[in-house]
Amino acid sequence: MKKLLGFLLLFPVLLSAQTKEKDSLKLRADLSLTGFWQSGNVDTWIFRAKSEVSFRTWGNTVFKTKNSYVYQAFGKEKADEDILSLNFLELNPSRKIYPFVLGFFSTNFRREINYRYLLGAGATFKILNKKNYELKTSTSLEYENTDFNETIFNVPYYNGNESIDTFRATLWIYGKYHLINNKVIFSHESYVQPSLERISNYRWRADISLEMPVWKHLDFKINYIHVLESIVVVDQSRVDRFLTFGFTVKNY
Repeated sequence: MKKLLGFLLLFPVLLSAQTKEKDSLKLRADLSLTGFWQSGNVDTWIFRAKSEVSFRTWGNTVFKTKNSYVYQAFGKEKADEDILSLNFLELNPSRKIYPFVLGFFSTNFRREINYRYLLGAGATFKILNKKNYELKTSTSLEYENTDFNETIFNVPYYNGNESIDTFRATLWIYGKYHLINNKVIFSHESYVQPSLERISNYRWRADISLEMPVWKHLDFKINYIHVLESIVVVDQSRVDRFLTFGFTVKNY
């Protein structure tokens, strides 16, 4: 859990959330802690921390960072320990269509990924931008590099390579909806990333949440994540799923 402590220190407790650009707050932050624990005949421990920070840097430029940490153990043996950091610099995000640059970084213990980074740029299109409803889509192009511990993969074309790089296109969809007089908040965030070089290299991810306010700055949260990676170390599953329960603390 040392990596978790370092992660939370790097992104302090008052981290931020997705900014509605028309909001007067210059800094919005939240931190979600969700998980699952079972003890007895089977020992299972699943934990996820997720923070979102959004603040105005200068003029109409907004910096957003979304960071998550996932840890799983079965029978006291570590099965997963993953970090995902998504970072965006958005230019004039108050407009209906605006450009951005991005930088992603991640690690994945079970998938034998030492690190992965993406650098790119794209544009966001607002479909809905109301007080209680937000829906937008983005498209971008990136360069990606992934460094593995192993060199044998489910797709033989990549065998013998510790590092795999490619250019990707990304289609991103995000939505957040305040329902039943703000008693329920439903949000979804998903993306698909095909390689522009080989059709066999692609991935997609869906992150779905339900939040129910408990107090002004505290929500109860149910979170489901579904991830598919087309290129994995041989004999590994391409699909991961997480269902966790917990709380979100926020400054708005």
